[in-house]
Amino acid sequence: MALLERVRAICLALPEVTERPSHGSPTWFVRGKSVFVTLHADGHHADDFPHLWCAAPPGAQEALTAADPGRFFRPPYVGGRGWLGVRLDGPVDWPEIAELCEDAYRVIAPRRLVALLDDGAADRG
Repeated sequence: MALLERVRAICLALPEVTERPSHGSPTWFVRGKSVFVTLHADGHHADDFPHLWCAAPPGAQEALTAADPGRFFRPPYVGGRGWLGVRLDGPVDWPEIAELCEDAYRVIAPRRLVALLDDGAADRG
């Protein structure tokens, strides 16, 4: 399955998520307004490799870029707000990507939607 289809399936499985292009790249929004993930499948600016940008909890960007700078990076524009860049040009750990996208959703989504997500997880567990 192509990168776009995999990321799309992960993001659209979350409550009240929509997708539309933003700045030429597939982007996922909570309630059609707040961005939480953008996929740059063909690269973006100087980063000419496939990657995604996602919102991240406080401290995650620093921890992940320090632990594995070959896979994680501080993206331009949104990196100053703690967002995380994730390279997708090597072997992709899809469960980890799903976890990062869910974490991004949790950072951006209103508490009521996060509660819906948690209720759904409890139902699956």
